[in-house]
Amino acid sequence: MSALISTEELARRLGEVVLLDGSHHLPTAGRDAGAEFLEAHIPGARFFDIDGVADETSDLPHMLPGEKEFALAMGAMGIGRDDEVVVYDTVGTTGAARVWWTFRAFGHKRVRVLDGGLPKWLAEGRPVEAGYAAEAQQALVRAREDMLANIASRAEQVLDARSAGRFHGTEPEPRAGMRSGHIPGSLNLPYTEILDPASRTFRDRAALRAAFEAAGLDLDRPVAATCGSGVSAAVLALGLYELGRTDAAVYDGSWSEWGSREDTPVET
Repeated sequence: MSALISTEELARRLGEVVLLDGSHHLPTAGRDAGAEFLEAHIPGARFFDIDGVADETSDLPHMLPGEKEFALAMGAMGIGRDDEVVVYDTVGTTGAARVWWTFRAFGHKRVRVLDGGLPKWLAEGRPVEAGYAAEAQQALVRAREDMLANIASRAEQVLDARSAGRFHGTEPEPRAGMRSGHIPGSLNLPYTEILDPASRTFRDRAALRAAFEAAGLDLDRPVAATCGSGVSAAVLALGLYELGRTDAAVYDGSWSEWGSREDTPVET
């Protein structure tokens, strides 16, 4: 089978193949392949970042990653070993050929390049679509400065998802260099308390409400969740969402930031 696929065949088979935009530009080109993908790409395509799927330990540009790293990257993109992959780029062949070779270098048999790439596709008047349009919701995110200001204002309740021992400073932090304790004035609700211990599913709404209220939280007042690194705090935010608090925020830096600094007050 040819390693090339025509625009006519791809147009017939959209949805049948895994389509990748492997565009790549030299630094001197002044172009951003990822941004261009978000502006317009062939329907159903995913972006293959040549510089992202690479050996991060090398000083050389976009060297091949290890087998495990490549497998993890492809798994994250939802690409299976037996999938038929078609690659194109915005120039014609350069980036696409590199991605084609990369797949072959890791033993992927069914991989082809769109002959003529996106330029030919567009010249023929074929359809494109825009990428995901992200709109930052800053009201759901808290920074260190916000948390410092809140200590004085008490405008928001702060709910810590870490274990009681870490919150009270009676057990050490798992990350080196962290002070023990919690943000002054905050409340503690270990995130595991709102999950069923056997199934790891969320407790029903009545049990959720009881858990938050037992922690001292007023469900009618604003709340920001924190934890060790901003992960389990999101579990509390999700539980609060289920109770109608769609505005619950998360302190992104959490204790990894707060506990590692000397200019942030700590209670135990």
